[in-house]
Amino acid sequence: MADEENEIDLKGLKCPLPALFAKRALGKARPGEKVLVVTDDPMAAIDVPHMCRQEGYEVVSLSRDGAVSRMVLKRPDNAR
Repeated sequence: MADEENEIDLKGLKCPLPALFAKRALGKARPGEKVLVVTDDPMAAIDVPHMCRQEGYEVVSLSRDGAVSRMVLKRPDNAR
């Protein structure tokens, strides 16, 4: 079903691991599916959106609460 959201908690991991795990999750996601990434590595808020731009994924939202970043990422509807 499109527009679902799965959460992956990557707190405690340092880059490039959050970007790699996010890429893996998006690669397994169905077209239109969203993945919520939660991380506490300050570089992940830069690296994960950069990976999304390179790979053709969408950053739906990015928010920070102290040291924790929450990113909603989406696999495009037209993904293979």
